Amino acid sequence: MVQVRAGIAYDCDVLVVGGGIVGLSTAYAITRAAPGTRVTVLEKEAGAARHQTGRNSGVIHSGIYYRPGSLKARYAVEGAAEMVKFCAEYGIAHAVTGKLIVATERAELPRLHALVQRGRENGIPVRELGAAQIGEYEPEVRGLAAIHVGTTGVCDFVGVARQLAAASGADIRYGARVVRVDRRPERGVAVLTSRGDVVRARVLVNCAGLYCDELARLTGDEPGMRIVPFRGEYYELARPELVRGLVYPVPDPAFPFLGVHLTRGIDGGVHIGPNAVPALAREGYGWGVVRPREVAGTLAWPGSWTLARRHWRYGGGELRRSVSKKAFTKAVRRLLPAVAQDDLVPAAAGVRAQAVLRDGTLVDDFLIKEGPRAVHVLNAPSPAATASLPIGREVARRALEMLGSV
Repeated sequence: MVQVRAGIAYDCDVLVVGGGIVGLSTAYAITRAAPGTRVTVLEKEAGAARHQTGRNSGVIHSGIYYRPGSLKARYAVEGAAEMVKFCAEYGIAHAVTGKLIVATERAELPRLHALVQRGRENGIPVRELGAAQIGEYEPEVRGLAAIHVGTTGVCDFVGVARQLAAASGADIRYGARVVRVDRRPERGVAVLTSRGDVVRARVLVNCAGLYCDELARLTGDEPGMRIVPFRGEYYELARPELVRGLVYPVPDPAFPFLGVHLTRGIDGGVHIGPNAVPALAREGYGWGVVRPREVAGTLAWPGSWTLARRHWRYGGGELRRSVSKKAFTKAVRRLLPAVAQDDLVPAAAGVRAQAVLRDGTLVDDFLIKEGPRAVHVLNAPSPAATASLPIGREVARRALEMLGSV
């Protein structure tokens, strides 16, 4: 048993678990706000940003999709502007490209108009386009109408994470998976790592992403949700000249995923995807990766079954596109008719850490909870990379407030 013992010095003031962009942004924000605060970051992988941060489409989101007043809306709008400045300051590859959201069916037109209104409520400049105007931005894209969002961009989020790590001044330990946690509210937190180290801290910050709910329970806090992992599969476009920038479908508001979209990245390549299918492991980047204990944990959570019943039709379509390249190509051709099946080259997949409540509700906003001497980031999927700087400041504020009271 790992124990916090009276009279033994703390190894750090704040211990951050998770070396993705949110954890590293938190460490950076703490040392910026309170110089001299000792911060240690534990990351189980051999380097930073190996999971959600390094396996997304690299888009700096504008914030147009998110409910006005929500953390996602506020932090995405604020974070997008800050991310561009951060990348410019440190010479990290980025570009503000703008994007199109395209309606291809009449039923989508009211949802497109609602997005215009939402964008304006969130303070985002939006231009409405008729069918003929779409070609001004994307000659190969077809649709009934579209909106152009000028503040969307792309960047190298892995590069951002590495810069945050370097600039934070934190003690960052890679290859250090958390094995046990002993929290004593009157004393602090002690963590045993897979390397055999014991790290003692006054406050713990949980930015463990795909394992954040498990770490919360290991700490002794019931998070009230479970992470249900969804794999997003991507293709690369063999003819990148077909797409100039970023092209998105009109999202279905009943589901938290944006649908298959086209993204010209900072390297000039065009990624197509992702879909969203249940993963058979929290780091299940392919159908061949199966972890029975993790599958059993997902199936044991009542919300998983309610979610499946509620969205079986949508989920069936996503599964079909996962196993059939022909079906995936058909979905892409709604936006880009010129694409052929042979134009799609398989690319690396990602896994989204989606929090699901006991009643099957998908948590649709960032979720941060506190326990004795602990701050838990329990839902931070997209647009968390975009919003990572303001998220990090908020988590840092809570951790420092907690630190000041102990």
